[in-house]
Parts: sequence; structure tokens; C-alpha cells
Amino acid sequence: MFELVWRGVIIGIGATMLMDLWAIALYRLFGQSKANWAPVGRWFWHLQYGKVFHDSIADATPYKHELALGWISHYAVGILYGIVLALLAGAAWFAAPTFLPAWILGILTVGAGWFLLQPGLGIGWAASKTPNPTKVRALNLAAHTVFALGLWGTALLIR
Repeated sequence: MFELVWRGVIIGIGATMLMDLWAIALYRLFGQSKANWAPVGRWFWHLQYGKVFHDSIADATPYKHELALGWISHYAVGILYGIVLALLAGAAWFAAPTFLPAWILGILTVGAGWFLLQPGLGIGWAASKTPNPTKVRALNLAAHTVFALGLWGTALLIR
């Protein structure tokens, strides 16, 4: 079991790093906004006070280290997802990793963003309060597909 958890940590880090590289590529090639993990850090900070959903996270009381907390949370969630895949797929998957289990998990995890984080930040269910919800949703699906590629690719590397 420890071996699976360790492998889950590694693939979670690898997948999150690939997702971050994807975001950098979108920024440099297409002018997509840079990732800003400070609002996520602020959201995580306010969870300790029982506040899950905000009308606007920008109106919530700032936290001095929210950017750092946002980055830590981003990687912690990626690692958690890696561990979940490792435990669900098991040692046999690590012996011969396939993309499908990673992709299914990647797509399922979009739901956490759409139905917990985004409404928590005040941008509505599945980004419904943003100027272009369809674009945000498509980018979310693409990013989580890249995350899945990172899970799978990292599993291939550590096989």
C-alpha cells in the first residue's frame, strides 16, 4: 500500500506540473490569462471559518500568504488525485499504465472545480457567472485532460 501511495504522490506532482506548463503555453502562445492561485489560497483560508461559498472571493478578507497557500493547495489536490488513481487502479496499472483510467479520473475531477471551487470563488456553478462560461468549461476540460496525460506519462516514466 505504501508503494501505491508513494507512486500516487509522484504521478500527482508530475501531472500538476504538466498542467502548469500547459497554462504557461496557453499564456505565451494565445495570450490566455496567467494562472492566479491567490484567490484559491484565500478560498482555502476561509474554509477554516466554515465559509465555503462566496459572492465574490475578491470581497473576502485577504490573507497575507494566500498566493503561497494557493500554490500549495493546487499541488496538494493534484497529489491527492494521484493517490486516488494509484489506489483505485492498483499495482497492475503501474506495471502497464494506460491512458483511460487517468483520463476518466481527470474528467471526473473537473466536477470539483465546477461544483465546489468555482461557486466557492463566487463565479457560479461551472463558471456560469463569467463572461464566457463555455470557454472556461472547455479550458477546464482541456486542462484536466492534460492533467490526465501527466498522470499517465509520469506513471510510464516511473514504471
